[in-house]
Amino acid sequence: MTLRWKIAIALGLTVTAAAGGYASYVYHRRGIVAVQTGWIIRQDLQSIVTASGEIKPRNYVNIGANAMGRVTEILVAEGDRVRKGQLLARLESVQPEAEVRAQRAALSSAEAESAGAEASLRTADENIASNRAAVARAKAELERAELDYKRAQELLENKLIARQEFDQRAAVFRSQQATVREAEARLVGAEAGRQEAAARLSASQRRITQSRAVLARVADVLDKHSAVAPLDGMVTNLPIRVGETVVMGIQNSPGSLVMTIADMSLITAEVKVDETDIVNVQLDQPVDVTIDAIPGQSFRGRVIEIGNTAILRSTGLAASQSAISSQEAKDFKVVVALDDPPESVRPGLSCTARITTASRFDAVTAPLQAVTVRRRGDLEPEPKKEKAPDAPPDPAAVKAAQEEILGVFVLEDGKAQYRKVETGITGATDIEILSGLREGDRIITGSYKTIRTLKNGARVKVDKKKEKKADS
Repeated sequence: MTLRWKIAIALGLTVTAAAGGYASYVYHRRGIVAVQTGWIIRQDLQSIVTASGEIKPRNYVNIGANAMGRVTEILVAEGDRVRKGQLLARLESVQPEAEVRAQRAALSSAEAESAGAEASLRTADENIASNRAAVARAKAELERAELDYKRAQELLENKLIARQEFDQRAAVFRSQQATVREAEARLVGAEAGRQEAAARLSASQRRITQSRAVLARVADVLDKHSAVAPLDGMVTNLPIRVGETVVMGIQNSPGSLVMTIADMSLITAEVKVDETDIVNVQLDQPVDVTIDAIPGQSFRGRVIEIGNTAILRSTGLAASQSAISSQEAKDFKVVVALDDPPESVRPGLSCTARITTASRFDAVTAPLQAVTVRRRGDLEPEPKKEKAPDAPPDPAAVKAAQEEILGVFVLEDGKAQYRKVETGITGATDIEILSGLREGDRIITGSYKTIRTLKNGARVKVDKKKEKKADS
């Protein structure tokens, strides 16, 4: 045998041995799944709900136009601080001012007439008192004259006085009767005069009341031509200019906005929280707020208000206002009060709130992606039972097999063993494990596709390259 044949035979044997070794390796490695692993560790864990929104003052008022007219004067500028009751702007008010002056003149005339009627009434009261006294005196004199007349009549019958003296006393008696009638007539006239003065006084008082009511109405119309600050705060929006015409709102049509006054003593972040997270948000929970216009800084706050009405994400309207039922995503309004906002903050700035809904210290945790769900029937093989070939399945057994179990795959002796767990709060990347695992257990964390399809008891191998890449 030549040297060439010997070399060829040696190469053939080497190739055959290598092929056999590779085939043996592939045969022994079949069915083994490459996985990534992690560890059950103890750490502090926080459950965070993230929501976006904008900065708003807690209390602000949009001052609208209460009358139609041309803006004649603006007394403040945007960014100015104002006090409650301060005059902010004026509208053209020629006609209302003229009406106010006219009604004030009418009121003054009615008040003067009322004063004259009061004076006449006092004079009538004095005349009545004087005439009553005169009637009383006349009646007293009449009684005395009547007694003299009767006495003279008796004396005349006894012929003790002369006829002339009797006639004199009779004349005095008749004269006194006339005096009494005259005094009573003057009293009646004085009382009639008083009634007339009282009627004039009542009429003038009614005119005063009417004039005051009309004056209040026209004064209110005049006041509507002036914009006054309803609270202490800052002018945050001033969209009008001198010379522009503003109009008041009517049904289904808003009026012109004059300006916005905001109370900057309490700054809030109004954010929209997803409907799946709102159940975990409660009042007074701590919040970290970041403002897009102030990068690199975070501001502490607390939840002070949680909305009860769902808001449609597409339209921004309340779900209760929608005429049709919608399955689209919804949000809920949450208001966060900032503890120490910066001076540079302005209403309308975009912000992001991170609400801490729960905290755990030294908790047993697992990577969030490691937790998966399996059906009980996939974990516990159904025991073989002798039954008729065409017998229907047991409904209770079918229902039990469909039960979903939350758990984690644990790496044990090169196999993936599914272990049921109970979970607590969820952090950004980890989840709290309440039972089922212990600190130091090695669990399968990836890949996502592998965990989704991995079977209980499957043989696995650790893909160290992917683990190193994931760690880096």
